[in-house]
Parts: sequence; structure tokens; C-alpha cells
Amino acid sequence: MNSAYVESFLSGVALPASKDELVAYAERQERGDEVAERLRRLPEREYRTLQDVGEELEPRQPEAWKREPPTRRPKVESDAPPGHGAYVGESVEPTNVVAARSA
Repeated sequence: MNSAYVESFLSGVALPASKDELVAYAERQERGDEVAERLRRLPEREYRTLQDVGEELEPRQPEAWKREPPTRRPKVESDAPPGHGAYVGESVEPTNVVAARSA
């Protein structure tokens, strides 16, 4: 029984749910004993989505992706619009044309 089957089996459970709530839901369903047994191996925590349950059963994402990305300070802006003067309608020669003339 794979994690996708367990996720679909739990499709009616109220989320977020604890491990015990997931097990209890599975036990109330017809032929839910196998699913409940698999859910008993989950760590004790609150599961906000069915994908959280599936990820715990069969991890698909690398550990590095699960962590919060490092925060980076934004770069200082130049105050110039993209394309500089050409952005606001001024006639500006492209940089490659200016470079070709001076070569």
C-alpha cells in the first residue's frame, strides 16, 4: 500500500488532524485496518494536509527543500527604470551599436 492510496483513503478526514485522529478515522472506515496500522508508524504531530501524511510515509522531497530558505536582503535599487531613457520614450542608441562605433 503506497502513500497515494493512504492519502486517497483519508480524503474525508477533517484537517488539521493529529496522528491519533488519522488512525481513528481509518479504523472507522471499511477495510481501514491496514491503513490504520500504517498510520500508527507516523510521528506524533499535527498534519495540515494529506500530502503531509504522504510525505511522512514516503518522502519525495529532498531534506534541503523542507527547510526554510535562507532570507536575503533585497539589493539596493539604482532608481533608474529598466532600459533607462528608452523606457520612458527617449531616443537611445542600443549599447551594442555604441560599442560597434567605438571599435
